[in-house]
Amino acid sequence: MATMNMLQAINNALDTAMATDDRVVCFGEDVGSFGGVFRATSHLQERYGKARCFNTPLVEQGIVGFANGLAAQGAIPVAEIQFADYIFPAFDQIVSETAKFRYRSGNLFNVGGLTIRAPYGGGISGGLYHSQSPEAYFTHTPGLKVVVPRDPHQAKGLLLAAIRDANPVLFFEPKRLYRASTGEVSEADYQLPLGSADVLKTGDDITLVGWGAQMTMIEAAVEFAEEQGISCEIIDLRTLMPWDVATVVESVVKTGRLVVTHEAPLTGGFAGEIAATIQERCFLYLESPIARVTGLDTPFPLTLEKEYMPDQWKLFEAIKASIEF
Repeated sequence: MATMNMLQAINNALDTAMATDDRVVCFGEDVGSFGGVFRATSHLQERYGKARCFNTPLVEQGIVGFANGLAAQGAIPVAEIQFADYIFPAFDQIVSETAKFRYRSGNLFNVGGLTIRAPYGGGISGGLYHSQSPEAYFTHTPGLKVVVPRDPHQAKGLLLAAIRDANPVLFFEPKRLYRASTGEVSEADYQLPLGSADVLKTGDDITLVGWGAQMTMIEAAVEFAEEQGISCEIIDLRTLMPWDVATVVESVVKTGRLVVTHEAPLTGGFAGEIAATIQERCFLYLESPIARVTGLDTPFPLTLEKEYMPDQWKLFEAIKASIEF
């Protein structure tokens, strides 16, 4: 075991994947020369050479198109999009090609070995173009998996599972936790299951569901709630597509209440999908309306970032409102 921050855990996962399978290649903007803008790929080019870790031009559509071609030929590409906000020029390649490659060929060929890494979310004063959370766009596209880790241990195990999965995976990394989140991480090769939620804490009064950086906000809100005698169950989805419906249903049947949180705007956010599914499955067990605590339906602001973010105080208010309904 070693103490790592999230960046170090991601770097360690990439190192592990490249060491154990010479088909794994990583590339993106500045990825090879100095480890990318956040240094997630530091020293990988030194270890594995320029043929397996290299820079690309500043063209996201080209990065993903190139990754599709590599994956179709049997390579295992790990493509980095420098910020998740920059993924939109590659949107057509991802949803029209990556997601559909296997299905349009009747499974004669596929790009299942492709992983796309992207730092997402706010908290770094990045303003409109370096703070967005675009995960819901991709959960709407059959053929893709969408994964979001919450800490270094999760980041390494989930990234290794994503790289080795037989389906294309979008791996969104909460960048405000890159250096802020530290913990014990095994230096051994290990994987965590995709499509399986993680119950961080059991409770009886209310269920809280989130992913990525919002898990720290949930844990802070739960501390306040427990001081008021409210017993909270905390679930980290980890994988948004496919998401672990059964674990959330089991929890809500027990507690009768649900709060879902994410940084992305409210309208069209993935919390809406969770809320709709849970009310279908758990309607007769609900003691109060399902609550969504999210970002605002505005462009991501610079000077008012703290007001925009769904923080522990907003979550605590939602918990109280649900309990008192």
